[in-house]
Amino acid sequence: MDLLVTDAVIVTQDENRTILDRGGIVIRGDRIAAIGPTAEIEVTHPDLPRMSGRGKAVLPGFVNSHTHTILTVLRATVEDWAGNAVYGYMSPVSYTMTPHERSVMAMLGIVEGIRSGTTTFVDPFRHVPDYADAMAGLGVRLVLSENCADVNTLKIRHGDWSEDPGFGQGFLDRTRDGIARFHNTHNGRLQIQIAAHATDNCTPSYLEKLTELARAHDMPRTIHLAQSVEEVRVIREKYRCTPAEYLARHGWAGADVVGAHWTYLTEADVALLGEHGMQMVHCPANGSRRGPHPVLAKAIRRAGVNICFGTDNMTEDMFHAMKIGLIVHRGAEGSQGVEPQPEAIFDATNRNGARSIGRQADIGSLEVGKKADITLLNLNSPSLRPVTNLVGNIVHYGHPGTVESVMVDGEWVLRDGKLLVTDELALIEEAQGITQAVWARMLAANPDLPPPRSLRWLDV
Repeated sequence: MDLLVTDAVIVTQDENRTILDRGGIVIRGDRIAAIGPTAEIEVTHPDLPRMSGRGKAVLPGFVNSHTHTILTVLRATVEDWAGNAVYGYMSPVSYTMTPHERSVMAMLGIVEGIRSGTTTFVDPFRHVPDYADAMAGLGVRLVLSENCADVNTLKIRHGDWSEDPGFGQGFLDRTRDGIARFHNTHNGRLQIQIAAHATDNCTPSYLEKLTELARAHDMPRTIHLAQSVEEVRVIREKYRCTPAEYLARHGWAGADVVGAHWTYLTEADVALLGEHGMQMVHCPANGSRRGPHPVLAKAIRRAGVNICFGTDNMTEDMFHAMKIGLIVHRGAEGSQGVEPQPEAIFDATNRNGARSIGRQADIGSLEVGKKADITLLNLNSPSLRPVTNLVGNIVHYGHPGTVESVMVDGEWVLRDGKLLVTDELALIEEAQGITQAVWARMLAANPDLPPPRSLRWLDV
């Protein structure tokens, strides 16, 4: 698309965090061709169709650096359950679903994300070949991966952490299939990375196989890290070390690895990972469902770790992540302080997220030559007025209702509040029926799972 947006507030997120008032931004094809004062841009690009940006903020599209869109199927159920939802419900439900059901629930998550201003989704889960095309068909940028494990995650809730080579091979096969069929497809919007599920379900030899795959295809890696007390206990019992030490021993603490959560790390663990250059994706909203996330955010920041933000599961709302993230990170400072400032939190949703997947040359900021992945906010929203410190307004008070338009790769996926890439109402209605059917099948096939007390179907 060729377009000139005029008279907008442009939040560039460049190296200097420049914000232009009454700025113009030129899109040619899938790239940003120029940024500057509107009066200058209009003179140098007189041939382009124009769109008034008056009363709008133009931002880099959010990078959701860790999500599981298919788990929209569990929304408003396991959040209020006291058990280990990862092995208690998330693993069983992923195997209960059909390929079509996975596609629909993943698409629902993407649509929610688009309406929340997100243009890039990093989504490690299971059975990626089933739904990769459906997700990419919505026009967004994706980094997908099989959440590989060679300990059968369906057996862990029964106390069985034994190695299962056949189970692990299935993930390797799907990873290779995903790489062959999908990597760098859809005009480069869809990429594959390598994911190990977690330290407690990946043996040392299996981690080595995944590293070999990553090196063979020059791909970044990701893993859940210290996300539960059970994980910490199992690694201690099996390997006599912490999860962080386990990763460092086996080459999974490098700068090309992004660890999710870091919930139960020690100060020594943080220092170790900081020395190795490992990156962190924090999902503060999800991590705080049972109270403020007890992550060592202060130590992590002091260690110089690149921190990006994600939503994790059952939501795709990055505004939610920013608000709660600011609270959690300030709380970790140990006083009623005001550090970090909103600008650092905002960085975690764009610049830092782009770096986490090695895409900082293409996305994460609005600069000439970069991809036209753009979110427009309506500054005439009551929650964003009066505008004082715009980034502070966004972090403290922004919400999906302020998102007016979203562009990915130079094409609108949301324009003036209307979703352009699918029949939104039909998708929502189909997802409702699928969710009810999947829950019925899962509970029938797994009679040891208690139905969540909040499970109640309404005729809506």
